[in-house]
Amino acid sequence: MHPLVRRLGLLFAVAATLLTFVALPAPPAQAAEVLLSQGRPVTASSTEAPFSPQGAVDGDPRTRWSSGFADPQWIQVDLGSARSISRVTLNWEAAYGRSFRIQVSNDAANWTTVHETATGTGGVQNLTVSGTGRYVRLYGTVRGTQYGYSLWEFQVFGSDGAGPGPGPGTDTLLSYGRTGAASSSQHDGNCWECTPARAFDRDPASRWATATDTGWTDPGWISVDLGATAQIHKVVLQWDPAYAKSFQIQVSSNGTDWTPIYSTTTGAGFKQTLTVSGTGRHVRMYGTERGTPYGYSLWEFQVWGTGGAPIPAPPLPPDPADPPRLVWSDEFDGAAGNRPDASKWRADPGTGPNNELEYYTDNRNAALDGAGHLVMEARKEATAGSACPRDPLSGSTTCQYTSARMNTGATFQFTYGRVEARIKVPKGNGLWPAFWMMGADFLTGRPWPYNGEVDIMEVLGKDVKTSYSTVHAPAYNGGGGIGSPYRLPGDADFSDDYHTWSADWNSKGIVYRLDGRVVFTLDKEQVEQTRGPWIFDHPHYMILNLAVGGDWPGPTDASTPFPARMLVDYVRVYQ
Repeated sequence: MHPLVRRLGLLFAVAATLLTFVALPAPPAQAAEVLLSQGRPVTASSTEAPFSPQGAVDGDPRTRWSSGFADPQWIQVDLGSARSISRVTLNWEAAYGRSFRIQVSNDAANWTTVHETATGTGGVQNLTVSGTGRYVRLYGTVRGTQYGYSLWEFQVFGSDGAGPGPGPGTDTLLSYGRTGAASSSQHDGNCWECTPARAFDRDPASRWATATDTGWTDPGWISVDLGATAQIHKVVLQWDPAYAKSFQIQVSSNGTDWTPIYSTTTGAGFKQTLTVSGTGRHVRMYGTERGTPYGYSLWEFQVWGTGGAPIPAPPLPPDPADPPRLVWSDEFDGAAGNRPDASKWRADPGTGPNNELEYYTDNRNAALDGAGHLVMEARKEATAGSACPRDPLSGSTTCQYTSARMNTGATFQFTYGRVEARIKVPKGNGLWPAFWMMGADFLTGRPWPYNGEVDIMEVLGKDVKTSYSTVHAPAYNGGGGIGSPYRLPGDADFSDDYHTWSADWNSKGIVYRLDGRVVFTLDKEQVEQTRGPWIFDHPHYMILNLAVGGDWPGPTDASTPFPARMLVDYVRVYQ
């Protein structure tokens, strides 16, 4: 539960165009031609919320991407490897491109134009092109309307075989669990045991870093022994803020004599997916110029190709089925005064973080109301607790408020799905109701924020017209968490009635909704390329709590009503 600093842009759409969906024609195609772009990672120059880039490559002609209202704008799709491109189909919304280019690239930096027009008319365009690249981009230079660029579908067709390099699905992650070495490693309070192995564990919340005493110099390097000779086709680097501006990817047969297969002097950090070609048993990132005053640090250093002696990595969690089914729920039915169902929820007693003022009791402040609701009650009553603020006169440690916090950590943990709750929040200075999730490894000792936190609903009692949804990770947390504030239609008050908050969470990101309306979208690929590693692809558990005071909501005052009540109608999980 933390403040956030990023605001979501205002939603704007042309109502008449939302009602018209154009079916894509199916022109004749060569036998080997296949749709390459559907479901692939996609990014864009800008997004008119909630019309994210994924809407143009999801195969659903009812969803779309829309850009900001300016020139130029672009949308690009990552095909995973270099492919031969034969056709691009554009299904424009009313906001179309009059002048645009279709471009291909192997590194998402150097682009080759394979189609260009200054007389685009919108509608559905089937463009015959010829080119090879891993990335395909629509680059718009002149809009056809006063609005932005908007596509119902952006489809890229081509050969099922790759151009230079392997075909899809043939590459293997070769570096997982293999032996690493480095010029130096950090080991202190800021980066504990940040050894080379941390870059090869496929854990995006652990990292390697060069040592503070000897390693914040140039050059700096990290290498991996693949166990046997391999053909290297791709290297993925997920940089910490301490990144390399100039570096090489090198291969070696003996770990001593190195051959560069990639070189840059314009590295920008974050996530870099490099298409390379080389042969060797050892692969090294060799940094020659740091991008910051600090050292070199990588959350992930992945080597992909064929050969080697790969150690199979644990399988990634599957996405939820479509349509999803209800797998867990609490409707809070029961007699008035009953405590929450202990087979679903466990009390989380003690004091809260963030300099909060309450003491969470052992569910003494949580009970059913007999009408299908859970009542979480904050009361003004003194309670002793070892972590409560110390009274300057008596020296005793006493919290002046009690409240309720409970979670499903011991009863229900899950990865991916739609998480939903219908809640009525209280109003009053210093009150802080929340519905959120924490990475389950927090329960086994991994410290926050390395476990990942997903805030679905936070409302401050001093401003009950604004709600917040946020995620926190090592590279973005606290006031730097990635999230958005949003409001109700007509600037209504959240405390006046129940509202339904939900998060659709899968391997591509998180879509937040309020009363069924999309309010914020997090795209995993975009976060990795602009903010840092995405650490949410593992089990989490749910938390409900009503905090009192703290750094963000501020203190209570004479106008704060006590007892204050947070009412929960239901909590449901669909997978």
